[in-house]
Amino acid sequence: MSAPASSPVFRRYVALGDSFTEGVGDPDPVRPNGLRGWADRVAEVLALQDPDFRYANLAVRGRLLGPILEEQLDAAIALEPDLVTIYAGGNDLIRPRIDIDALASTYDAALGRLAATGATLGVFTAFDPGAGGPFGRLRGRFALYNERVREIAEGHGAVVLDSWRMRPEHPELLWSEDRLHLGPLGHRAVAAEVLTTLGVPHDLDATDPTGAIGDSPFKAGRRADVDWLVRHAVPWVRRRLTGRSSGDDVEPKRPTLQPI
Repeated sequence: MSAPASSPVFRRYVALGDSFTEGVGDPDPVRPNGLRGWADRVAEVLALQDPDFRYANLAVRGRLLGPILEEQLDAAIALEPDLVTIYAGGNDLIRPRIDIDALASTYDAALGRLAATGATLGVFTAFDPGAGGPFGRLRGRFALYNERVREIAEGHGAVVLDSWRMRPEHPELLWSEDRLHLGPLGHRAVAAEVLTTLGVPHDLDATDPTGAIGDSPFKAGRRADVDWLVRHAVPWVRRRLTGRSSGDDVEPKRPTLQPI
């Protein structure tokens, strides 16, 4: 697939963030960290535009916004990208206490540094957790944070990659069995949304999650609920109580620019 003359061509793509960008929920044993994810899928399409295309993914699961910026910002700028995407703040939003204004101020300064590089900057909003589910009571907090993200992105001329406004026909099919991360269908849907928002032509089909893309690992029902509680919810709560993170022993899966 070749890009029309009017579409952007990117040669040095760097992805920053947490588990969402690392690709948790989209397993692939032959890839670094055993994960594929939406950012890999975007890179695969971008690589078709230019044989010299290179891609780095600095994201690490479990990271709060502060550590993401401390560990990944300088490294990303040093790679001299022409495209940067970042998702940060999601893990902060589910903490018991959060100062959204302080979080936004920190994020604003960091995005200013990324924008100053001249790279195209794509900034994600958080997903809508819905009225139910494990984070339904935090829906207002998510909405407020997203409005600040849109405001900050506008101030820096960044592209808003608006996960909040994604409204798939069968949203339950986009999630992994842990109900916290996207599954393969969700990662593919996000990749399609990112490419479309950037104006990059692609043939990723995210319109028929029940057929064209494959089965979802998400399971519903009482038995599935009990299994989820034991296998995923309890360990997640235990980590929160002990101050541990799922990413404590994880390294970025693509710390340098490489062909995809």
